[in-house]
Amino acid sequence: MEYGLFLAKAVTFVVVVAIIVGIVSNLGQRQRKGDKGHIEVLPLNEFSEQMHEAVKEAVLDEHQQKAERKKQKQEEKEKQKQQKKAAASKKDSDTDSEDKEEQRKRVFVLNFDGDIQASAVSQLRQCITAVLAEASDKDEVVVKLQSPGGAVHSYGLAASQLDRIRKKSIPLTICVDQVAASGGYMMACVGDRILSAPFAMIGSIGVIGQLPNFNKLLKKHDVEFEQHTAGDFKRTLTMLGENTDEDRQKFRQDLEEIHQQFKAYVAERRPSLDIEQVATGEVWLGSRAQELGLVDDVLTSDEYLTGQMTDADLFEVSFVQKKNIQEKLGLAAEQGVERGLLRWWQKLSGNRFYS
Repeated sequence: MEYGLFLAKAVTFVVVVAIIVGIVSNLGQRQRKGDKGHIEVLPLNEFSEQMHEAVKEAVLDEHQQKAERKKQKQEEKEKQKQQKKAAASKKDSDTDSEDKEEQRKRVFVLNFDGDIQASAVSQLRQCITAVLAEASDKDEVVVKLQSPGGAVHSYGLAASQLDRIRKKSIPLTICVDQVAASGGYMMACVGDRILSAPFAMIGSIGVIGQLPNFNKLLKKHDVEFEQHTAGDFKRTLTMLGENTDEDRQKFRQDLEEIHQQFKAYVAERRPSLDIEQVATGEVWLGSRAQELGLVDDVLTSDEYLTGQMTDADLFEVSFVQKKNIQEKLGLAAEQGVERGLLRWWQKLSGNRFYS
């Protein structure tokens, strides 16, 4: 009887906990469905100052810290005096031109870390929409771009998103610290300026298409494969059916047509390029890419942005969407598989620059 009573209590406790967990989980799912994501803005000038202060506190002794704080107070007082003088001069001004206070330049920093499907374009488009609502032609947009390329249609859309900035006459700078190849370079060439780290990989203006064919294996095991299409070229090469010379010719023709459009897109945005020289599918390091005209300067994004902080206010803009544990684990697994497939694809295609 005592055991039965204990068992009943234990079952009751488990059921109650399960009900509570179910309610919380259901509320969480409803909240996630309603959460379309939000924009986060990080003032990089303030963030940089905080880091500098942390380093100073670590390396300076107490006497030096007091002297530094005293110096900062004096600088702050001097800054306030200058602001009061500027406000007074503005008050005494009679003309409209003098009445307008010149706005300090703003630099909006966006990040794009591309995969094969350019899935980050969904966040990029939200960030660009938010920035375009505020930025003017006096400001600047900097995109820190990293991508080895991928699907043509996906990167075409990503490049079109950057074109929205150009159409608003807002200066656009692309910073490449590691790689901007194939579809990644398609995006980069939209910028007014392209900055590359010395050993970043640039180029790969080419198109590749490949797939295995298991038709002989199926025949060996007496497996028949049927495929019916309406239209001569609804399907060219196939993984399971028997490919013909006509199929292969059409497939290569499609690749060549995409390549020609890719070349035209790059040439239109960087007219000084010798497009026939660089559109060979090759990849160059940053310094050589500058010689060929693929990039404008050899400089890391950190160098460029740090140099801007003196005369401009920098804001890093990102689009954040909350994910539950299952989504995070699924995304991590998906990215792991994708990286493995990408490495396999690069090795299979004979590209020695990636491991």
